[in-house]
Amino acid sequence: MNLQLIEVYVPPSNVESFTRKLDNFSYETYWEEKKADGRTLFRVVARKGNVEDILNELEEVSHQIDGFETVLFPVRSYFSKDTFDAEDNDEEQKAKLQRASRQELLLTIDKNSKITWNYFLLILLSAIVATTGFLKDSEAVVIGAMVIAPMIGPVIAIAFSSILGDYRVLGKSAVTSLLGVGVVVGISILFAVLMDLDLQTTQYLSRTKVTLIDIILGVASGAAGALAFLNRLSGNLVGVMVAVALLPPSVALGMSIGSGAWEFAYGSFLLVTVNIMSILLAAVIVFSISGIRPVQWKEVQKANVSRLLSILFIFIIVAVLALLIFISEGRFNL
Repeated sequence: MNLQLIEVYVPPSNVESFTRKLDNFSYETYWEEKKADGRTLFRVVARKGNVEDILNELEEVSHQIDGFETVLFPVRSYFSKDTFDAEDNDEEQKAKLQRASRQELLLTIDKNSKITWNYFLLILLSAIVATTGFLKDSEAVVIGAMVIAPMIGPVIAIAFSSILGDYRVLGKSAVTSLLGVGVVVGISILFAVLMDLDLQTTQYLSRTKVTLIDIILGVASGAAGALAFLNRLSGNLVGVMVAVALLPPSVALGMSIGSGAWEFAYGSFLLVTVNIMSILLAAVIVFSISGIRPVQWKEVQKANVSRLLSILFIFIIVAVLALLIFISEGRFNL
């Protein structure tokens, strides 16, 4: 079973009301323990799918009453007679789209939306390695650059914050993502200006043309990234998949600009834009299906509007880009 442990420190005056509230939620079991400061520690074991409802209630109470403290832990194993009797019900739970609680995901999103030295340096190094891979026409070096490029976090943060209507985090995430792409483009421009580049390599030419297949790649990358994020899985492999869609085309764009190859620059710019929008579209849809919602009524109304506008806006952009791809393919075939 996928279980989590919620530890809640409850002030003395709220113990009875909290115990009654627990009856409204689904959980496996709980224990009480008196602490030295007079508060009562409740340890609640609940299925992962039911944790968010409990945390939402605690979030509301914590805004109004001092002394409530909540800690969430993963449960590696838990055995009781009831757990063995409930094995049949687990099959139904597995059929649903599983995810971590909204509170857990928000902490990760806040971290991914910020510009840090670690993020900046990894982007810088991945840009240098990827550009070197283009110059050597080495696919292995380019793949190595994609492994270290942390480009998935800010893009996923944009999609997640747009679902919740959190425009502050959305703005920070967009700036962080644009900085990442900007650093990659800037490094490759610098290489192109300072060195005599060969623009006929396979690694370069393959990233200066865009087809409808690239939209499929972007959608698949975005969906994989969103699912991995929802389940808090290791982002390394999925991060590489997103980097495939973002890092090499950004390098090709910078090399084209630095070399004055404007027709190639248009193709690589279109490829970067198509991939970003396709990733965002898939991630927004996956997050919508997963049931990500705010708690407070005003935030729910704002999120409903923001979610619809996000999907509509990104879909229109992807449709326009698809049209530009048809036009570009027609021009190249002349």
